[in-house]
Amino acid sequence: MAEEKKQEETQGQTEGKKKGGLLKWIILVLLLIILGAGGFFGYKYFFAGADNKIVAEDEESVASQTEEPAQEEQEEKPVEHGPTEMYSLPPFVVNLADPLGRRYLKIAIDVEVINKEVVEEIDKNLPKVKDTLLLLLSSKTFSDLDSMDEKIELKNEIVHRLNQILGKGKVLNVYFTEFVAQ
Repeated sequence: MAEEKKQEETQGQTEGKKKGGLLKWIILVLLLIILGAGGFFGYKYFFAGADNKIVAEDEESVASQTEEPAQEEQEEKPVEHGPTEMYSLPPFVVNLADPLGRRYLKIAIDVEVINKEVVEEIDKNLPKVKDTLLLLLSSKTFSDLDSMDEKIELKNEIVHRLNQILGKGKVLNVYFTEFVAQ
C-alpha cells in the first residue's frame, strides 16, 4: 500500500511537472509571437515609411535625369487649366507658438489660382482666408519652419486650407515672396 501511494504521488508530480512545463512553453511561444508582431509593426510604422519615401525620391530623381528636357517642360505646366492668375495676399505677422512667445513670423504669400473668377472669389472671402492662414501660421513653432522640407509642407498645408475655403482644385500653388522668422 505504501508503495502504491508513492507511485501515485510520483505520477502526480510528473504529470504536474509535464503540465507546468507545457504551460511554460505555450506562454513562451505566445510571448515570442506577440513581441515579433510588435517589432514588425514598429518597423513598418516608424522605419519602413521613411525608407519608402527615400526610395521614391531616389526613383524620381533618376527618372528626371533620364527624361528628355521637352518632357520635363510638359509635366511642369498645368495642362488642364490653361493660363493661371496670381493673387497677392497682404503680408502676415504672427507670433509663433513657442513656449516664451518671443518669436515672430512675417510672411507674404502669392497664390496661383486657375482663373480670374477665383481671384474675385478670394476677394469676397478674404476675411476667411486671412483667419485660416493666421490660425495655421500661429500654430507653428520656430522649429516647425526651420528646414526646407518643413517650408514645403507649410506651402502644401496652405494650398489645402485655401482649397477648403474656395473649392477643391481652384488653388494650384502658393509662393512665399517674403519669409522672415525671428
